[in-house]
Amino acid sequence: MKPAFRFRAVLAAVVAAAALLASAGLPQIAKAEPPPISSHAVASSVIDVASGRIVFQERGDEQLRIASLTKVMTAIVAIEHGTLTDTVKVGPAAYGKEGSSIYLHLGEEMTLHNMLYGLMLRSGNDAATAIAEHVGGSVEGFVYLMNEKARALGMKNSSFKNPHGLDDEGHYSSANDMAVLTAYALKNKTFQEIVKTKVKSAPNPNEDWDYRWINKNKMLNMYEGADGVKTGYTTLARRTLISSATRGGQQFAVVTLNDGDDWNDHKRLLDYAFKHYPSTSIVKSGERVQSPNLVVARSFDYPLAQGEIGELRKKIVLEDQTTTDFRLGLRGKLELYLKGERIASLPLFEDGSPRYKAQEQAAFQFAKFEQGQRRASFADVFRTLLKAVFTGETKEG
Repeated sequence: MKPAFRFRAVLAAVVAAAALLASAGLPQIAKAEPPPISSHAVASSVIDVASGRIVFQERGDEQLRIASLTKVMTAIVAIEHGTLTDTVKVGPAAYGKEGSSIYLHLGEEMTLHNMLYGLMLRSGNDAATAIAEHVGGSVEGFVYLMNEKARALGMKNSSFKNPHGLDDEGHYSSANDMAVLTAYALKNKTFQEIVKTKVKSAPNPNEDWDYRWINKNKMLNMYEGADGVKTGYTTLARRTLISSATRGGQQFAVVTLNDGDDWNDHKRLLDYAFKHYPSTSIVKSGERVQSPNLVVARSFDYPLAQGEIGELRKKIVLEDQTTTDFRLGLRGKLELYLKGERIASLPLFEDGSPRYKAQEQAAFQFAKFEQGQRRASFADVFRTLLKAVFTGETKEG
């Protein structure tokens, strides 16, 4: 059979299968809703970090004061826009800033990296101000970057007026927005390392001893697998807290705003999330879909409550045959829906095609990089992709 006729036959089979997939879903399991749970917080949110799924929330979109949880945004903006080895000089606006402090001296110099530890472990408002002036050119310039990042992340119920979180008219966020921000920040390795650190020492040019900062986040010592992130308090915001924990490769983050029993609430909410929303393998890379020639390009896991797997629906969307992607092997997308909401769109390739081989090779390069087996870089992966696209070859040279 000629290739064109063979593909048309496969295409017809896929179209017919897509109609079945849209209604059939996965094997049905009896529905069992997780038991109700609540907290003492005015607002709360629990998010699965990898997928971004919010598995629990109460008044999650309400605009509230967040106190020093603000510094999660300050840290990630500084990491992304600054240079960690830069020297930050403490100016008059930072020196003696009211509220929590790491007691920086006027004119003192410290690397941005070390100052970020003082910011996140001890919640230094002086550090926040010094960082903002250095990275943004001014506090106002840095606040602009904070709000730009909020917009980029879809944080529709957030407005930042300062880098430290002291009470300021028009400075607010929501539990859900802060959950989204935290999930984003926890994917940054520098941020990860800082917020899980229990004790940090840094050079102190004004004394005979080093700075020694003990993390204020008690969850790091109270909860198995805890690995972040930030405490907060002001007179108007009251107690605010974000915590995160990882167990069995799955990470959740919890946000509570105005919660007088936050440590206990966070332990309960994390327990609830790990018990009732385990990460579930939905599709595996290389899995064949409705045809021996069509394969899924990447794996997809998602946190599902018991019974939700029966509510998943699959849909195949075919690629336009006139595109370059089609000529290189892309045949469409496998879309996954939960309760009517699309949760994933995964590329479908013809097995053995240049694009599929390139995807496999790129994934292999990243795996070796993560395991430290060789110095695979983004350049390596990019060269592999270009080679596959223009020559169809995927072997390393």
